Amino acid sequence: MTIESVLRLEMAPGMIEIPAGAIILRDEGTKTGWKVEVEAFRLAPHPVTCELYQAVRGEAPVGSAGPRTPVTEISWMEAVRFCNLLSQAMSLEPCYSMGDDPDGQDVVCDWDADGFRLPSEAEWEHACRAGTSGVRYGELDEIAWHRGNSGGELHDVATRAPNAWGLYDMIGNVWEWCWDLYDPGVYGPYRVFRGGGAYDRPRGCRASCRRKSHPTFRIDDLGFRLARSL
Repeated sequence: MTIESVLRLEMAPGMIEIPAGAIILRDEGTKTGWKVEVEAFRLAPHPVTCELYQAVRGEAPVGSAGPRTPVTEISWMEAVRFCNLLSQAMSLEPCYSMGDDPDGQDVVCDWDADGFRLPSEAEWEHACRAGTSGVRYGELDEIAWHRGNSGGELHDVATRAPNAWGLYDMIGNVWEWCWDLYDPGVYGPYRVFRGGGAYDRPRGCRASCRRKSHPTFRIDDLGFRLARSL
């Protein structure tokens, strides 16, 4: 399949336009919270699949499951490069410029570019909550693949119930990289990932749960989702 045909399948019924709003981000370790204003943007209805990743890169990472499962074993740096490659393939302006810093601290995002990018952490949580204020946007077993119902494996995207804005797998199945540094004063270049995965207990599958790792980190339950600025 061509990149264009896979992308049409990937984005059906299209990237979701997320309305502007505000979100309170919270860090459980420091017991702090901060308000972030979020401009309207677009977000993919589910994480990037192995099928799309292979169509763009020519190969999927070793250990990836079926074509419609979320691609995993992808570092933050690789996710950023993928966004640029897909933007170029679709004749869009890439969002990212970067040098050769192994920690990725020279990566710069042009938020005005029309290409694909990672969501910010605030965008991610605002989209995940979809106007709700609870621990999750629905009953865990209905909306998410997690340790209690996944059978210890990843599942095809969009096979649990979506949230009110039509987004699937925001909770469970795989964690998702976000753009943000976690806490540069303490953790240096570590980047945020969100959402919980198929191997996580309920505590990890919450709209507010934050985790972090080095931008070269790869693991079998961590993927990413595409965003675009309006």
